[in-house]
Amino acid sequence: MSQLTHINASGEAHMVDVSAKAETVREARAEAFVSMNKETLAMIVDGSHHKGDVFATARIAGIQAAKSTWQLIPLCHPLLLTKVEVTLQALPEHNQVRIESCCRLTGKTGVEMEALTAASVAALTIYDMCKAVQKDMVIGPVRLLEKTGGKSGHFKVNA
Repeated sequence: MSQLTHINASGEAHMVDVSAKAETVREARAEAFVSMNKETLAMIVDGSHHKGDVFATARIAGIQAAKSTWQLIPLCHPLLLTKVEVTLQALPEHNQVRIESCCRLTGKTGVEMEALTAASVAALTIYDMCKAVQKDMVIGPVRLLEKTGGKSGHFKVNA
């Protein structure tokens, strides 16, 4: 197993120094699911939810969250993201919404946390917008699907 990079020689948490790293194109994709009653999903899909377009709001929340990851996760670097994309798909056969996020930049550190944060906050936004009609929705799993670039190279979840 490799060393934990956010722990220094004294065992203290610290922000990793990436100043000597080469800039490379880095991209990460993550996904999250929100499970709900079929009536709740139908309300989202047909646009009859009284709070408005749930998917549009969740998409914007996910994008905003990716850009703010460094403010939420203590040891993350502030990044100049060049792409953040959040897509939402209704899965009526499973009474779920699937959220996929993609983050990209050219930089010295990866964007996995940004992709995971985008997917998570989009899921939380769906919950927030729909909690008045259903409080027992379930969020999860949230997981990294793929990352490219950097020293660790390419990682992809096997389906």
